[in-house]
Amino acid sequence: MSSLRNAVSRRAHKERAQPESRKKFGLLEKHKDYVERAKAYHKKEETLRILKQKAFYRNPDEFNFKMIKTRTVNGVHKLESQANKYTPEELMLMKTQDIGYIFQKVQSEKKKIEKLTATLHSLDNRPSSRHVYFAEDREEAREIQSRSRSGKMPVSEDIPDHIKRKTAGSYRELEARSKRVNELEKIYMDMAMQKELKKKGKKRKLREDEIVSPTSNPVFKWRAERKR
Repeated sequence: MSSLRNAVSRRAHKERAQPESRKKFGLLEKHKDYVERAKAYHKKEETLRILKQKAFYRNPDEFNFKMIKTRTVNGVHKLESQANKYTPEELMLMKTQDIGYIFQKVQSEKKKIEKLTATLHSLDNRPSSRHVYFAEDREEAREIQSRSRSGKMPVSEDIPDHIKRKTAGSYRELEARSKRVNELEKIYMDMAMQKELKKKGKKRKLREDEIVSPTSNPVFKWRAERKR
């Protein structure tokens, strides 16, 4: 019966549009729009109920250090400025640790580049692969052996496609690692310069006419001090 019921053509019921007299109110809200709006309303209502319950059972003697270390701006709690949270010695120590980490990453990337370069170099300069020939009898084996000694054996220069793809991927990896090492070295030099500038001692930035070797980076000169 169900198959016969589905076989009968039915009228397609469509949702009505907004009447002409109410076009100024925009599109007519459909049932699925009402469902989403109702879910959002009830979700907000439940959130307000939970917050009211927490506020009702709140302990009036409750204390938190953020109560005295924060301030309210337009109803939003904001922490106090932490610009002077660390001493100069602590900042210098953190800078040193960061520089040590960058230096370690540079050395690690260089070792990987050396290993990858050696592998690719051995692949490029590798002699032709050994070939295995099968003989039917001893006479044919001796003939093949004599031909191989004289260098008259055919050598196949065809390289499988998966080897070519793997080699190309290794070259791309080498290029990416080299670029990363250059970026890390630049970061390391900048951090080392910032660390030296934070140390004690009088220093000044050299003008362009005072620099012997022109460079785009700033050059500083420290005043010579007599060491005890």
